[in-house]
Amino acid sequence: MNKLQKALTLNAVFSSLSGLILIIANQRIAHEFGTGNNSIFWIIGSLLLFFSATITYEIFKLRKSGVIAIIVQDFLWVLGSIILMITNPFHITNTGIYSISIVAIIVLGMGLNQYKALMHYTKEHRKA
Repeated sequence: MNKLQKALTLNAVFSSLSGLILIIANQRIAHEFGTGNNSIFWIIGSLLLFFSATITYEIFKLRKSGVIAIIVQDFLWVLGSIILMITNPFHITNTGIYSISIVAIIVLGMGLNQYKALMHYTKEHRKA
């Protein structure tokens, strides 16, 4: 397994675990975020599981365009998280804001790691 596949695998595992946690613990998480609406956590959890499946597909295919799409989605997640934390339109609790920021930092790190691994992978395969 090369560095790019390892970076993608980390993202797939993190996304799967996050999705499962959001689905399984949706009521508890809704409470911690200060909302009675737990359906958003079901939806985000389900989307994360789908995202993880697309990442898993790219682990085997390693198409540059597919990997770039994953990286872009990671960076959009971080941007969306920042906007959500700054504007806080849903009056999320401090615990919720901290949770969002921690996940955003992890996702940013994974996105940067995937980008670096993609550049290395692309460079190595141009030589071949």
